[in-house]
Parts: sequence; C-alpha cells; structure tokens
Amino acid sequence: MLEGGSIEVNGAGTCLTTEQCLLNKNRNPNLTRQEIETFLEDTLGVAQIIWLGEGVAGDDTDGHIDDIARFVDPRTVVCVREANSQDENYRRLEENFERLQNATDQDDNKLNIVTLPCPSAIWYEESRLPASYANFYIANDIVLVPVFDDPNDGQALGVLRELFPDRKVIGLRCNEVVVGLGAIHCVTQQEPRIFPPRA
Repeated sequence: MLEGGSIEVNGAGTCLTTEQCLLNKNRNPNLTRQEIETFLEDTLGVAQIIWLGEGVAGDDTDGHIDDIARFVDPRTVVCVREANSQDENYRRLEENFERLQNATDQDDNKLNIVTLPCPSAIWYEESRLPASYANFYIANDIVLVPVFDDPNDGQALGVLRELFPDRKVIGLRCNEVVVGLGAIHCVTQQEPRIFPPRA
C-alpha cells in the first residue's frame, strides 16, 4: 500500500500524498483513488487528502511526498521549487506548487505555502539522484536537514530556521547518503513513546 515517506500529515486532519506514488499500479493495482482515500481517512484519522502529482527526478519510490512538500505546522507547508526552467524537475514541481496554492486544510482554510530551493542536479553513474532539502527530520529540539555542498544549501537552511525558531536547524552533508536514493527522513523510523508500566 504505502511507506512512511509517501504520506505527510499535519496532525489536525490533513494528509499530503502524491498520485505518482499511491495511484501507481505497481503499488495498488486493485485499489481506486476513492478506496485509497477511505483507507487513509480510516487509518490516519484524516478528513482532507491533498493529492500532488509527481515527485523529484531520480526518486525510486515513485514520488514520495517527503522529497517535495512537508508540513512544518498545521497550516504551513514547505514546498520544493526548481528555479531552472530547463531542469526536468521544473514542470512537475511547479504543478505541485499550484496544487498546494489551491488546496485547503481539514477546516477549509487555505494553506500557508513557503518555498524551498532545489540543489543542483547530483548524478551517480549517469543516474540522477533524488536530492531534496525537504527530506529533513524533525526531532524534539532540532531539525536535521540534508545539504549537498551546493550554493542553495544556505538559503534552504535559512528558510527552515525561520520556520523552526524553537529548534536548532542543522545541515548534514548527504552527498553520499543520497546515492542510496534517500536522505535524512528516509533513513529514520518513528519510535513510539514508552510509558512507565501502570502500578
């Protein structure tokens, strides 16, 4: 059905995902869009599902959302945009940006959209890698952000520092990590909070 990187929730009733991933016939060949939405609503407790289109070039996960758009609070989404109109990511990311501009949350409120730049294309053995600043990880007191020795690293970190004023935003070089076709968010797994046993 799906993996963690294919969905993003705001904790208040809205879910972001992509058509490229969840509607892909190699994942959910026997499920309709409506059946997938019902599944997400029932299992995640969400009331609103926002469908974006395609993910970034080189993504072997068929367009995981964690490379293109992420909630930073219940109403604010960071969305990756490509400045170079000749880049293969340009069209698909512009379409996603436009969809977010027209989307509403679970209470029918417009979203606050903040854009993140794209790093320059990173290649390995003639294959484009899915390098994205959106593949960050939010922890209790810090935000770990992939950086790529790219001129846009500083801009991306600056945007996220403004959005997370109560957390330390740390850039971690991920040039070698992204060769594995993911970055920081991809290599993490949520752990449940451990409560002390009841007396």
